[in-house]
Amino acid sequence: MSAPAHWQHRNLTSLLLLPLAGLFAAIAALRRLAWRRGLLRSRHPGVPVIVVGNISAGGTGKTPLVLWLARFLHDRGMRPAIVSRGHGSRRREPRAVPADGSPADFGDEPCLLARRAACPVWVGVDRAAVAEALLAAHPGIDVIISDDGLQHYRLARDFEIAVVDGMRGLGNGWPLPAGPLREPASRLSTVDAVVINGDSPALSIPGALAMQLQGNRFRNIARPQHLVTAADFGDAEVHAVAGIGNPRRFFSHLRGLGLRCTEHAFPDHHPFRAADLAFGDGAPVVMTEKDAVKCASFATENHWALIVDADVDARLGDLLTARLAQAARHG
Repeated sequence: MSAPAHWQHRNLTSLLLLPLAGLFAAIAALRRLAWRRGLLRSRHPGVPVIVVGNISAGGTGKTPLVLWLARFLHDRGMRPAIVSRGHGSRRREPRAVPADGSPADFGDEPCLLARRAACPVWVGVDRAAVAEALLAAHPGIDVIISDDGLQHYRLARDFEIAVVDGMRGLGNGWPLPAGPLREPASRLSTVDAVVINGDSPALSIPGALAMQLQGNRFRNIARPQHLVTAADFGDAEVHAVAGIGNPRRFFSHLRGLGLRCTEHAFPDHHPFRAADLAFGDGAPVVMTEKDAVKCASFATENHWALIVDADVDARLGDLLTARLAQAARHG
């Protein structure tokens, strides 16, 4: 399902939730203050750390940006690795994610990252401990990318990137649960880069960098070597399935490719079962890559995953290169 309607617009529901939102904001502020004052201690793994996160609940496009960063760093001769919380995982300790790992064991996003990123991917509840365990296993790694974790202050960082969904922006601007914000909008002024995913005519953030998700190819989930384009579906109406933070973005992308879709929105991180995709009419079923990793065990040749890549403002690479060079000089 999409985010609650009251997150996007201030209405009676959001007003009734304001007392809880005030409590949430106060606790979050006290927690940030405790880290800043050293009452709670951060740990640095000894190599540069890049954190990709957001200040609002729900998907914003972090995972494609993490993949872009891993490729950008690799192409410049560095040896990156990725750490993540592993949402939905059954286990808590630091561990490596194999390319054929189960989303139930490692989380859906880490499994996608392990399949597509040409670098180690590790997960665990304590990202600082995960980074340390990863480096012990891979001492040649020279930069770590944290997928999500902007609010996980236990892991010290050298470069922060906040991703904002251009379609939804910052919602109604109120904290959880009255609105979508995990931290106040002022937090964006403290990060090293703000990246806006998609067009955002009503959103103005000074200095923000643009990102677009590009993709016209679909991979057959049962036969991963089989690729097609949107044109190969012809005039057929497809079932579009999305269990992500903002299903509307995926559906809009498909329509932009010229596909006729029957939309099926599920909750973010939905644990898909075969019955969820049993529509009974034989029409093709298309989904996100993140959802596809949870459907691989029961997918048929009628199930397809859209392959997307991030097209990012080149200035992000310039900013990051300069910061990493600075970290090396002071290392």
